[in-house]
Amino acid sequence: MKKVLIANRGEIARRVIRTLKKMNIKSVAIYSDADRNALHVLDADEAVYVGASPSAESYLKQDVIIEHCLRLGVDGIHPGYGFLSENAEFADKVQKAGITFIGPTSSSMKVMGDKLSAKQAVKQFNVPLVPGIDEAIDDVEEATKIANEIGYPVLIKATAGGGGKGMRLVEKEEELEEQMHLAQNEARSSFGNDACFIEKFVTKPRHIEIQVFGDTHGNHVHMFERECSIQRRHQKVIEEAPSSILSEAQRQEMGAAAISVCKACDYVGAGTVEFLLDADLNFYFLEMNTRLQVEHAVTEEITGLDLVEWQIRVARGEKLPKKQEELSINGHAIEVRVYAEDTLGGFTPDIGHLERYRVPSGQSVRVDDAFAEGMDIPIYYDPMIAKLSVWGKDRAHAIKRTIKAIDDYQISGVKTTLDFGKYVMKHEAFTSGDFDTNFVKHYFEDPKVMYSLMKEEGKVLKHGLNQIWDSIIEKQEKEFASREIKSAWRRERS
Repeated sequence: MKKVLIANRGEIARRVIRTLKKMNIKSVAIYSDADRNALHVLDADEAVYVGASPSAESYLKQDVIIEHCLRLGVDGIHPGYGFLSENAEFADKVQKAGITFIGPTSSSMKVMGDKLSAKQAVKQFNVPLVPGIDEAIDDVEEATKIANEIGYPVLIKATAGGGGKGMRLVEKEEELEEQMHLAQNEARSSFGNDACFIEKFVTKPRHIEIQVFGDTHGNHVHMFERECSIQRRHQKVIEEAPSSILSEAQRQEMGAAAISVCKACDYVGAGTVEFLLDADLNFYFLEMNTRLQVEHAVTEEITGLDLVEWQIRVARGEKLPKKQEELSINGHAIEVRVYAEDTLGGFTPDIGHLERYRVPSGQSVRVDDAFAEGMDIPIYYDPMIAKLSVWGKDRAHAIKRTIKAIDDYQISGVKTTLDFGKYVMKHEAFTSGDFDTNFVKHYFEDPKVMYSLMKEEGKVLKHGLNQIWDSIIEKQEKEFASREIKSAWRRERS
């Protein structure tokens, strides 16, 4: 493999390019109108234009991407995450064109891309499943009967869903019909498939995922777990590895279950098996992501491995570089996703111009980004600016270093999730390890709570205070404009 095209953009494209350079493999970037001057374009050895700014007119144009590959003599395509990374049709087209797809087979994608077929596949390997049904249902009366048997609350989930789309929580029977129609409509518009199923809602759920790898020689390993329970809108904001709650025995049990999932679909390449952990530490299979995850950096930090390099080696037909007994955990790592979002306005996108952009540095601080000072955050794509990953010798050390790195990260021109990241790092629920996926709902509904935490030895963090004040003014949320906030704001301004 001498030349690889990255069918993606932003920080993941830059991440792949770094490994390609290390392996002396030529890189080809693709770009849209909005990304003509993007950093991933400048980093690559070659770059080709694929279309207009909307992703449907550029990064999702399968045939255009493959045509460029054939014209430029590309040997492999790395899909990154998002866009075409879990598109079985694209993987098939790439292989038929004589190009190596750096990822799993299309058959594995098809099995694991549908939640029902995934559940049916892993059931044969005795992988624990959340109580519910493993077939699509569209009849409200039948759905009501099943929900009553399972017991409320229940979740209605789209079979082709992801990112919280096509998912509805139903707490009582009277709500089921309406929520079912809403789930079906959202699933239809998001995935072109309105099939849904029902399963028991796990109370106090924690989101634990296992990084897995397989090769074409039948070998599989797991690279331990990542805790991904700090979420908003069912999407992750903060991840860490390892989890603060698992014992070594539980870690091994979940790792073995994850490898069974791989065997259920003859998995090759990098993947992630996601589990729900309940209040009694019972775990249940949730789904499998057949690609590299956004949060793969924390796994790299605790294992010392380059997961992109492993992907390329497996795609070249090589055996996995290490066996299970050769893998171990070293220290603790935390990742904070830096989104251009107004955290106090419901985590709404805050697209704009990066007037100031300075990344933190120092021991064990890693920033994966795709922006520089003076650039604009485009409106067409995910609002993530960067991923801030920090390693420490243990969890307390990693948290301390993460807070320092957040303080050193300078961004102005757009609101970001950095303040939220610091809020989490200092919250007792997080530091104690006693939290679940409802963290935002339970601890982050009132901006005054965040404000009180931002006080440090009588001083108010200026950026955080300004963010709160701006949110109050813009949304005219006068109920939050207490005398305390007003007076503190005046002191800071003076």
